Amino acid sequence: MRLNRTLLSTALVVVALVVQVSVLARLQLPGAVPDLLLLTVLGLAFVYGPLSGSLIGFGAGLLADLAPPADHAAGRYALVLCLIGYLAGLARPENGQLKSAFAPMAVVVAAAIGSTLLYAGVGALVDDTAARHVGLGSLLFTAAIYDLLLAPFTVPLIMALARRTENDPVSEAAGGGNDVAAGWLASGTGLRIGNQRGGLRMKAARNRAARAGRIKGVKRL
Repeated sequence: MRLNRTLLSTALVVVALVVQVSVLARLQLPGAVPDLLLLTVLGLAFVYGPLSGSLIGFGAGLLADLAPPADHAAGRYALVLCLIGYLAGLARPENGQLKSAFAPMAVVVAAAIGSTLLYAGVGALVDDTAARHVGLGSLLFTAAIYDLLLAPFTVPLIMALARRTENDPVSEAAGGGNDVAAGWLASGTGLRIGNQRGGLRMKAARNRAARAGRIKGVKRL
């Protein structure tokens, strides 16, 4: 990965892990714990694509495996987030724009459920049956609800930060002024990030052309 991607991804993953361990894990909510680390991986994978998403997911999962109070085998969550990051990167639109909030929110729900199932499945292979005692159905439901509620306040911000680190944004290459995060936010989450630079540039270009026409005495139809 590029240096700017690596630095931003590392900083966001560390912050997300600290917040999750020190704040979210102590809320004592019923069922699962809101997975801010998962949402961070999703936001970065939506912008950087499947390869970077898998690498970021592996690194984030490995940190979670080693950070206290982890009580499971190292590499277990790294495998889960590596797969989730790769699949989320595949969901990245080629033109860098999202016309509906349904697609990313569906990915969030699928990732929450899929990561819980994968984690429980890997645990079953190594004789870790903690999920059975808590109740897998309850974990799946609460994980999807918590992550879905938290996603509109975290994923668009992460995507906007990731987009700013790109030297050649997809939005500019596609000829549009809205990035992935703006497309999501404008489509129904109730939040807005960024500005409409593309529209302002087009308006300024038209104004300059109009002034040039008047100076040269050209009659505009």
